[in-house]
Amino acid sequence: MCTVTFINSNGKYIITSNRDEMIARPALEPRKYFVNGQQVFYPKDSKAGGTWYAVSEKGRVVVLLNGAEERLARKAAYRMSRGLIVLELISAASVLQSWRNINLNEIESFTLVVFEADTLYQLQWNEVSKSETELDAAKNYIWSSATLYPKAVREQRAEWFARFVKSNPVITESEMMTFHHYAENEDCENGLVINRDNILKTLSITQTIIQQQKVTLNHEDLTANQQFTNTFISV
Repeated sequence: MCTVTFINSNGKYIITSNRDEMIARPALEPRKYFVNGQQVFYPKDSKAGGTWYAVSEKGRVVVLLNGAEERLARKAAYRMSRGLIVLELISAASVLQSWRNINLNEIESFTLVVFEADTLYQLQWNEVSKSETELDAAKNYIWSSATLYPKAVREQRAEWFARFVKSNPVITESEMMTFHHYAENEDCENGLVINRDNILKTLSITQTIIQQQKVTLNHEDLTANQQFTNTFISV
């Protein structure tokens, strides 16, 4: 939930996310759940029951990053886990209408990357107001969580990503997994896979590939060294 990339590789969309989290907060491997009457695939946060990465049977993808524009001081308690917001939006009839209507008071700040029907959005909540931005889905993007990475580090990571994209004219899902695994792998604090004092680590990498109606969900549990893949045709 802390590093997300979006790649448009000649009309094949690749959305990859690294989950940086306390090692005491593991997740269940992705499986199919029914959420508000829809089939949704996601790895479940075993603590709060939500998720940071969800894919619906319709091919909608919603990915969560903690924090919005900048890091904010944490409060003692919040009303709801942000991962439950992901499930509410992934299963809504209209993700944008649901976003505009949803009550986020006393929810910690976050960013959502939403992709649906060849359209890409960034949705943010900074604990005061919401923002909604439609992005150019023909371009490539990287997001890094503001709660873990200060602005200078986020900019540095964007440079790593730009160099990677420039050196790979046609990017495959395998190359994206390699980038998310090994970019600046000697930097345990700010590389793509982190290990901060064996307390905060990159626990998994999750990826969706969308090519026309074919949807593939890949998930790698870096702690258990297990892989999960599921392919389906969106409806």
